[in-house]
Order: sequence, then structure tokens, then C-alpha cells
Amino acid sequence: MICWMCRTMSFVWLVWLWLLVGVSCSEHLREMQISEGVPVGTRIGFIGDGLDCSPPYLIVYLGNNAQTDLLIDDLTGEIKTKVPLDRETTASYSVIAVPNIVSSNIKVIVKVLDENDNAPKFPTDVMSIEFPENIPRDVKRTLHPAKDLDLDLFNTQKYNIVSGNLNNAFRLSSHRERDDVLYLDLQINRYLDRETTAAYSLVIEALDGGTPPLRGEMTVNITIQDVNDNQPIFNQSLYNASVPENATVGTTVLQVFASDNDVGDNGLIEYSINRRQSDRHSMFRIDPATGVISVNKPLDFETKEMHELVVVAKDRGLQPLETTAFVSIKVTDVNDNQPTINVIFLSEDATPKIPENAKNGEFVARISVNDPDSKTEYSDINVTLSGGDGHFGLKTQDNIIYLVIVALPLDREQKPNYTLNVEATDTGTPPLHATRTFNLEVTDINDNAPKFERETYHANVMEVSDPGTSVLRIVANDIDEGNNSVITYSLLDTPETHSSWFQIDSRSGLITTKGHVDCETDPVPQLTVVAQDSGYPKRLNSTAKVFVIIHDVNDNEPMFDQSFYNVSVAENEAVGRCILKVNEHNQLEYT
Repeated sequence: MICWMCRTMSFVWLVWLWLLVGVSCSEHLREMQISEGVPVGTRIGFIGDGLDCSPPYLIVYLGNNAQTDLLIDDLTGEIKTKVPLDRETTASYSVIAVPNIVSSNIKVIVKVLDENDNAPKFPTDVMSIEFPENIPRDVKRTLHPAKDLDLDLFNTQKYNIVSGNLNNAFRLSSHRERDDVLYLDLQINRYLDRETTAAYSLVIEALDGGTPPLRGEMTVNITIQDVNDNQPIFNQSLYNASVPENATVGTTVLQVFASDNDVGDNGLIEYSINRRQSDRHSMFRIDPATGVISVNKPLDFETKEMHELVVVAKDRGLQPLETTAFVSIKVTDVNDNQPTINVIFLSEDATPKIPENAKNGEFVARISVNDPDSKTEYSDINVTLSGGDGHFGLKTQDNIIYLVIVALPLDREQKPNYTLNVEATDTGTPPLHATRTFNLEVTDINDNAPKFERETYHANVMEVSDPGTSVLRIVANDIDEGNNSVITYSLLDTPETHSSWFQIDSRSGLITTKGHVDCETDPVPQLTVVAQDSGYPKRLNSTAKVFVIIHDVNDNEPMFDQSFYNVSVAENEAVGRCILKVNEHNQLEYT
């Protein structure tokens, strides 16, 4: 026995030396197969079967697992399993069997055959992904693939959606790549709608090719992301409300409400009033968050009985969507208005005036009255006219339209203005009344001629006065006004009174000498002065007499009537008897 051991040890050293120095030696290859998972002690085979190499053998283990997993009898060459084999841990074992007689060694390779002992396994049990609801069909999203440690047919072969695929919204697709992994894609199968289904929980299974197949599962939680694809919707398309006209600012009228099926900012609604299409004067306001419509400015039934609002509900999406509703607000009447008086003056320029020559019954103004309150309750209005000293009256046929007429003759020069007062009283309880006061102007007509202060004037001028010497300024007055009182002066051309010796300024009425005057020709010339106004269509005038006394100067030497007198006298004429007489000349002395 000791000799055998010694011999064996010597042989081992020889083998190792052979392996180390690479001594060329023929080698047999012996391949064996065994399925994984067989019971411990299962025979794999004999090393020398079919070979001309008899045991005993010196076994050289290549790799640690062969010595721990395989049981090799070196005396018989039988190989058995020492432990349960696992292909996924060790797919093959290699040993070298060296016969007792060094001739040729045997390389033994034991291949572990795969069995379907591993189910496909996803890297995580749960996976979460998101899709926007407006994502197109056929879009893919890669999911974690399931991996199977088994080979070939026993590897992952297919994927199925086990549950959670509501309305068949998704489908699976897969493809195998060079790493032999069957990769998994989740594909959109139909259009998604978050408002219909906001989330999906898909249970996906992976199956291998075993019989029966082994399975692995993963839950895929899918959240559908909201996009702003729903506009706000009002709960009514038309709202109706009423409010009294004396409602204070801030009074609530009604509340509108809209909903949006989107979420987040896409579903948050802001309310507003479309001012371009309605309520341009901002009589109402709306709370942007609550939709409460309230009075924004004082209302007036008489101004507007019905207000039509276009209310907008808009979400806060990046590209906001909006919708509109109509709100009709009726303003109810309150007896808060006195009657109204409207006066239209019937003069040519529609101003309060009447010519002084207006005849009795001639129209002065048109007066219309009404009560802005209820169209029927306060329609009976009593109208009176005061002022005017009886020169004006009021008449009507329907108690709505009244005419102010002339009742007595007018004279602007006596009274140019009248203050008239119109009062309208309704039949309410208590009655309300309104007054309208206006000043009526009596316009002038040319019914008065210019008038001189006196009918006759006297003036004095020296006969030696130069042309242009002032003689007298006379003034006439016209009690009319405007052009009717603008006076122009002139002299009547009366040659027999030597009016050509004088001239008069047409504006001022100043009479001056036009040339030389001669006392000896006419010691007292008589002038007729005409004062004429500028009235239209007919001018009026008056006249005055001016007597101009020309004072004589010694501007002529005495002259005899004839240059020679022949007188005869009787010798017996008494002393003092007149024998010759010449023409008398005042203030002449004869010698």
C-alpha cells in the first residue's frame, strides 16, 4: 500500500512536470452531459468508456467548482453529482484524467444542460410612467424588460397585459436584441382622455417557453397627464335677474357658475365681462373667482331698463380656453324722478326770443313734458305758465305738447325781456314737480325814426369865415337798437336857401362851411338836416331846420346909385326944401 502511494505521488509529479514543460502528449476529449437539478449522486458517466485508457486515473480539476460539485472515483473513473447542479451558476466542468501509465491523458468536459428552473423576472415589481392625454396613437414607451437566467426556449418568450387595460387603451410590443434580452415597449392603442380615465394600473406578465411556461409579473402604474383640452362650461347658457334702480353700488345681482373637467391651472376658472360686446360703461362688475355679479355704478331705469351682459369663463392654461354665457338684468322702476320739461324755441336760430311786432297767437316756444318713471302711472301731468305780465299764454291739445303763444302786443322799447316760468306737476303721491325758467328776449324791429332834440336850431357864423369853419353840431337819437339805431346825417339840397355853402359830417352831425358865405346875398340861410337810420328792410328818417345867421363885416365901400345927378330947383324954393334924394343905406354918412 505504501508502495502504491509512493508510486502515485511520483506519477503526479511527473504529470505536473509534463503540464508545466508542455511535453507533447496525445490527449483524448471526453464530453459528458447532465441536466441541472438532478439528485445528488446521479451518475454522469465513466471517464474511460470507449477509450483505451484504463483506470486508475490521476484527476486534475480545472477550476474550483469541479472539485466541489463533482464526485470522481479515480479507481473506476465514475463521475457522479456531488451537489445539485445549477447551470446558471456553472454551465460546464473540466477535469483532466491521467492514466496510471503515462501515455495519453483524457480531458473530460461535463456540460450542464439547461432546465426551465427560472421564471422571467422584472427588475422592479412596480414601475410608474406618465402619458399626456393628447399623445398620438402608436407612440411607444420602453418598459423594464424581464430577464430569464435560462437559455433559448426557456428564456423570456412573450409579454401579456394581464389586467388593468381599460378600453384596450394600450398594447405591448417586443423585440430581441443581440444580448438575447426580449425588450418590452408599451404602445398607445387608442386616444387617451384623462377626463374619462385619469390612471391605469397594468399588470404585465412575462412568459418563458417552458411547458408549462414560467411567469413573472410587474405592475405598471400609468398616470394620464392633463392637457387643456376642455373649455369651461356654464351650468346655464342664459341667466336672468332683476335689480331695483335704487340698488346701491356693491349690491349682489346673481352668481354664474362654470366648470372645467381639466385639472390644475387648466381647470381653474376666471370670470370676466366682455366689455367690447356688452356693458361698456361698466355698470356691473363680476368677481373673477366666484362669478358673483354686483352693481358697479348707480343704475337708472329711465336711462336703460335692460342690461345684456356677455360673461366669459376662461381657464388658466398656457393656451387658455374660454366660453361665454349671456346675462339679462332687468332694472325695475322706482318713483324717483320728477317730470321732465323740454323747451324748444321757435325762433330762426332756436334761441329764446320773439320780435316785438309778433302778433297775438304767434308761437314762442314748444314745450313737451313727460315723467321718466312708469309709462302710465305718471303720464297725467299738469303744466302752468307764469311771468310775462300777461303778454304770453299756454295752450295744449293732449297735455303732453304745449305751445307758448303771444297774448298781448309787445314793445321792445318799453320792455325788452320777460322771465317766464313753466311748472310741471305729476299726479304721484306725493306729487313731484319740475320747473323750467327762461328769459325771453323781445327783439327789435325798425319801428322808430331818429328824433332830433329840437325841431329848429339857430347858429351864427361870420361871413368872412374860412371854408371848414364849424357852424353847429346837431344830434338825433333812435330808440331802436343795432343797425336800426345807426344814424346817418345829410343836408337837403335846397339851392334857394344856399345850402351849398355848408356841409355836414354823416356820422357826427357837425355842420361846417363848405365855401365862403355872403351876408349881402343871404343873411340867414335855412338848412334842412336829414337824420336817417340803417334799418332793414326800410330806413326811417326825420328832419330839423337850422337857421344860420351870417354876421356882416365892412367888406363893401359905399356906392351911389348913379354917378351923375341932374337937378333943377326953382329960385323961390324955401330954405330946407329937399331938392334930391338918393337910396338910403344904413350907417352911411353923406357930405
